[in-house]
Amino acid sequence: MRHRQDRCKVPSQEVIGVQASVGDRLHVHAKTVGLKDRFGEIIQVRGPNGTPPCVVRFPDGHESLLCPGPDCVTASYRQTGTGGS
Repeated sequence: MRHRQDRCKVPSQEVIGVQASVGDRLHVHAKTVGLKDRFGEIIQVRGPNGTPPCVVRFPDGHESLLCPGPDCVTASYRQTGTGGS
């Protein structure tokens, strides 16, 4: 009998994940009803080519090293040069 994990191996080159840049916003969806979503700013990307892990700063000043999962969404907030700081 073959083990299921032998059939489910995925080469690391095929893994698709989050790509982020410093300054992007991270939205972490709450996993439990009644809890609030969390939002933070990516201040450092430690993986190659924008891949996790990332250091995220939350509005309360807390910084955390995260490997975003399926409950996370990133959004780029690039300045377009149309206004102030």
